[in-house]
Amino acid sequence: MSTLNSKFDKAFADKTIEELAAAPVDALNGVSEADAEKLKAAFNIKTVKDLGTNKFFLWAQAVAKLAE
Repeated sequence: MSTLNSKFDKAFADKTIEELAAAPVDALNGVSEADAEKLKAAFNIKTVKDLGTNKFFLWAQAVAKLAE
């Protein structure tokens, strides 16, 4: 879990996996508030869970894996 927590802002270091899933997208290291707003506007992505379960991102990930 510590490796996973390192992917999030320090404010989320002690959060449970459920709390990380419910965290806003900009809680991820490297994702700004402006980036989060764009994801919300384009795909209605508000949380880390939304990002991880978005059908377009899942499709793209599947294609990328198959192309390896």
